[in-house]
Amino acid sequence: MVFCGIDWAEHHHDVAIVDTAGQVVAKRRISDDIGGFTQLTELLCARAERPADVQVALETDRGLLVAALRAAGYRVFAINPKAVDRYRDRYAVSGGKSDAADALVLANLLRTDAARHRELANDSAQVGAIAVLARAHQDAVRVRLRDTGRLRSLLREFFPAALTAFPNLATKTALTVLAAAPTPVAAGALTPEQIRHLLRAAGRVGVRASEVERLHQAFTAEQLRQPAAVEQAMGVAVQAIVTTLTATQTAIADLEAALATRFDNHPDAEILRSLPGLGVVLGGRVLGEFGDDPTRFLDAASRRRYAGTAPVTRASGKSRVVLLRRARNQRLADACRWWAFNAIQHSPGAMAYYRRRRAAGDTHEAALRRLGSKLVGQLHHCLEHREPYREDIAWPTSLPTAA
Repeated sequence: MVFCGIDWAEHHHDVAIVDTAGQVVAKRRISDDIGGFTQLTELLCARAERPADVQVALETDRGLLVAALRAAGYRVFAINPKAVDRYRDRYAVSGGKSDAADALVLANLLRTDAARHRELANDSAQVGAIAVLARAHQDAVRVRLRDTGRLRSLLREFFPAALTAFPNLATKTALTVLAAAPTPVAAGALTPEQIRHLLRAAGRVGVRASEVERLHQAFTAEQLRQPAAVEQAMGVAVQAIVTTLTATQTAIADLEAALATRFDNHPDAEILRSLPGLGVVLGGRVLGEFGDDPTRFLDAASRRRYAGTAPVTRASGKSRVVLLRRARNQRLADACRWWAFNAIQHSPGAMAYYRRRRAAGDTHEAALRRLGSKLVGQLHHCLEHREPYREDIAWPTSLPTAA
């Protein structure tokens, strides 16, 4: 058995290889290309008979280098940078740092404490594709939220009537009308017939006369105005944001369609869909982040810790404090939060549990975290036993009040 530490960088990687006794048997800097990977495999093959006899430590779990190492059969460990920083003090407390030294730290960390770190899961390529699409969809939704806030802030400065007309600026109706009339002057000049035409262009069928009249009155009502030149410039800025938002909306729809196709074809999709609050989007995020390696989580507790729904206890002397778990998969924690929020609207048992926790003094977010922890445990049970969710088993009527 040999242990390889790789300090990853954009253009090159520093490699250190140690044996079971801690002796450095090889050190080299390789390039970030096929030639560098070939050099790395030659170094490893010269010191180990099989790829399974090599454990590789990096500070990332993504990228072409990681994918190539896993495809070649090496055992890869993604080490938290914070753990590496703490372990570095075993070699020097002066604060000195170099890429070559960090590679050696990674190799020795794996040699002495491999059992305390998680080997990269043996997930399928199918779930890898789901994870990529789910993360891209989540990022696009965040971009939409950011740009909607920018648009709202800008309109408040010179065109408050638009906010009255469209409480939700991310709708296709709002974007279509604002693209055609981005200023108070342009909007006020719209006739009822033009407004009706814009609503139909946005996909509205059977537009009611009352809706057309409401928008017309909002646009023609008197309001405070910016100077004409400033107002015109702000209109150009509105059009730029509307163009970005429209493109983002299209990207979100395309990503959701691709995610739905991938998710529905996965063997675990039926089980995930059976749980309350999980649809294509949240189900895809949960599946993508948990993965589908059946050996990755030995019990529900380890799955809860990874999701961040399990709290952290700090006890010293007479002091004992239970805190929110900060070291967690942030994307998965966000998905579990929304999963719990949706579950209380679809599951009587989840709603009853949430209300009990609120009555016991929990805040809204704390109650959602506790509920999310319950749901993650139920998901683990369903996946382990390959059976769909059942409300009567998940939430028995005899559940204790303070569970």
